[in-house]
Amino acid sequence: MTTARLQLTDISKSYPGVRANDAVSMSVMPGEIHAVLGENGAGKSTLMKIIYGAVKPDAGSILFNGQTVQIRNPQEARALGIAMVFQHFSLFGTITVAENVWLGLDRRLTLAEVTQSIRDKASEYGLDIDPMRPVHTLSVGEMQRVEIIRALLTGPQLLILDEPTSVLVPQAVEKLFVVLKKVASAGCSILYISHKLHEIRELCDVCTVLRSGRVTGVCQPAQESNASLSRLMIGAEPPKLTRRQPQLGATVLRLRALSLARDGQFGVDLHDVTLKVHAGEVVGVAGVSGNGQKELLYAMSGEDVRSPAGTIQIGEVDASGLRPRARRRLGLHFVPEERLGRGAVPTLALSHNLLLTRSEAISHPRFAGGWIGVKQLENHARRIIERFHVKASGTAAVARSLSGGNLQKYIVGREIDANPKLFIVSQPTWGVDVGAAAQIRGEILALRDAGCAVLLVSEELDELFELSDRLHVMARGRLSPSLPIAQATVEKVGEWMSGLWDLAGQTAATRSEPALSPTGSGMSDVHLAGQTGEQHA
Repeated sequence: MTTARLQLTDISKSYPGVRANDAVSMSVMPGEIHAVLGENGAGKSTLMKIIYGAVKPDAGSILFNGQTVQIRNPQEARALGIAMVFQHFSLFGTITVAENVWLGLDRRLTLAEVTQSIRDKASEYGLDIDPMRPVHTLSVGEMQRVEIIRALLTGPQLLILDEPTSVLVPQAVEKLFVVLKKVASAGCSILYISHKLHEIRELCDVCTVLRSGRVTGVCQPAQESNASLSRLMIGAEPPKLTRRQPQLGATVLRLRALSLARDGQFGVDLHDVTLKVHAGEVVGVAGVSGNGQKELLYAMSGEDVRSPAGTIQIGEVDASGLRPRARRRLGLHFVPEERLGRGAVPTLALSHNLLLTRSEAISHPRFAGGWIGVKQLENHARRIIERFHVKASGTAAVARSLSGGNLQKYIVGREIDANPKLFIVSQPTWGVDVGAAAQIRGEILALRDAGCAVLLVSEELDELFELSDRLHVMARGRLSPSLPIAQATVEKVGEWMSGLWDLAGQTAATRSEPALSPTGSGMSDVHLAGQTGEQHA
């Protein structure tokens, strides 16, 4: 019999108020792609961190290649042949891609050798990245590529991937699956965490299901359906979304020919971006990561106030030069794609994280001048935790103590709870389980039905098709014409992601006004003349 690559026996780990892993046993064979499935807070990430040496178990044993091991830190894990790609990236933003990768490799290699290895590995696997770019200039999708390349360069015997496709478009996911199958065929075992059930069914050989820290089942995903996997994971199938015909109101957000030079060497210039979002509709923006979405979101949220006067209007107000707090007073609430660092302060309690965007609503009822009502703050945070089913030890739990999906639910809930007039959200269900994703999407549709204007930026095409009334595609800092969701197909959107769309017969008004019924214009895809700049694929 073949010796298991990894054998876990009765692994347990507890935190104050939470039992993350409860006597977990699991076996992974050489060359096996093994999924670990469970809802947010089921203990998946904690278990992976134990295997990688980042967390010490309270009890249980680990065998690696048949030998009992004590993995005390990630360095020992890497020495054994274990590599991990975290859901929350472990990269230093102030240094380059090559320097980040170099930190985790054999120091006998020179930086120049590591730089060339990155280029070779990126080319081999279709994970293009410039090793000389500072990490803080990368999009989330590009950071994901850096993490995967860094792991592959160690030549691992066991590769742990925690939500590796959460920010990848379908074409990139297909390429990644080719890579992973090739890696597994060479004998490397892969532990794969994902909430995307169709990915697990397509890619994985075996699946271990966790619920509340315990193993509740082992199955072969190829023999299961999405519905049966969902029942194993959360005990039920996620509720189906109910969509109504949009009831359009006044224009809430208007961008008028917004052009903005990149704010840094590796940014993306915005070119003549024209857009309208009305009350009572969801407008989606698709695109490959790194094509100007980050720059556009910074401009709309008020983090970048360089926009020329008259180019950004919220309601009847020219908001081009307004900062985030002033835009919030106009009814704009914003969920960024980066949970830790921008969406929440990692070391602050959940209640205190409310102050990032809700300080006006949490003032002390008896005092003015900046006094905070602590009880009011805690009660408000508790309501959000209960409404959005956030698994946390309480309102005093620090943001970084939550699983990625539970923190996402809290941040999205914080902004939805503000009853915005304009809701701009980026990657709303990144790393969220199927049940929580259905809840968040349902809340977004409820906002829209209540008359809120919603702008949804996502790299999940299924999500965009499910929620959007109209779609735009962002490519090379330009925004495509509006596409009614009834006319949108994966093939068309995929072509437009490369900057291919038909401008013939499209007037500026057509591009900016909602088109909620077929236009009959007959779109033949041609390349945009005069486009320049790198396409980040």
